[in-house]
Amino acid sequence: MLETLYIFTSGHLKRKDNTIFFETEEGKKRFIPVENTKEIFVFGEVSFNTKLLNFLTQKEIILHYFNYYGYYSGSFYPREHYNSGFMILNQARAYDNFDRRLYLAKRFVEGAIKNSLKILKYYRRREYDLDSEIEMMEDVLLNIEKCGNIDELMSFEGKAKGVYYNSFNKILNNKDFYFEKRTRRPPKDHLNALISFINSLMYTYVLSEIYQTHLDPRIGFLHATNFRRFTLNLDIAEIFKVVIGDRLLISLIKHGVISKKDFDKSVGRLILSDKGKKKILEKMEEFLSRTITYRKINKKVSYRRLIRLELYKLEKYLIGDEDYKPFVMEW
Repeated sequence: MLETLYIFTSGHLKRKDNTIFFETEEGKKRFIPVENTKEIFVFGEVSFNTKLLNFLTQKEIILHYFNYYGYYSGSFYPREHYNSGFMILNQARAYDNFDRRLYLAKRFVEGAIKNSLKILKYYRRREYDLDSEIEMMEDVLLNIEKCGNIDELMSFEGKAKGVYYNSFNKILNNKDFYFEKRTRRPPKDHLNALISFINSLMYTYVLSEIYQTHLDPRIGFLHATNFRRFTLNLDIAEIFKVVIGDRLLISLIKHGVISKKDFDKSVGRLILSDKGKKKILEKMEEFLSRTITYRKINKKVSYRRLIRLELYKLEKYLIGDEDYKPFVMEW
């Protein structure tokens, strides 16, 4: 089974003969088994050269790197080994077709809202007072089909997210993770810092799964295809930020795995400490490997595999085999 490698220590990532090794600034070396490595996440100050990048391309290993503050900076995306001119043409045609692009964009927003509602209704069954939030989000869900363009759709999506994130105050009931409004660079509070970090992880996990398909990550539908490098991963992540990311976030806080002690303010802004990031990554790996019965194929699959299956569904829609319907949790 291919694994994910996380690097937090500063140093140098190098190729040596037919393998990779990481050398810390203190001179300690760690050899990386490339045949078993799927992707590398870099959180420390790490240097590398074209010799390494060429080797990563040869071994089809993706490199995701984050800056000092824990923000996603970018990815080294090796030459697409499953690249398909036929699929790229169909993907581009769908983007350039107003009705088809809007249809897909609506499905991604639909998936995000329906899964958010699943979470809210789960906690309502446990006697959390979420009736008003559920009612507002169901109203938004009804209105997205009436949207006539992407901008209008994004506006409704933003409204739904605002209601959804505000509900976290009732679900978490934790003054250290109180939500006022969504803030990003920099996040203004502990909850926003946690949301941003986990969302960034989801974008990269989805990008890694796209690499294993015929899809081009540069052509998204909800998020405009422009000079930004990747957009399709942002689209698909709308669904899985809820299914995986938010459920993990709620669990981390409610079970006391993450507390305000896992954040650092010494750099003039609020960021997760390396200790906090490592806790999240450990629990994220556990979550991604958990299995559920996926009724569409009547088999048990991991949450990580679920992302790939969603991409295959999109491929089938793009080539005209079947309509695309987003994954929605069944509990």
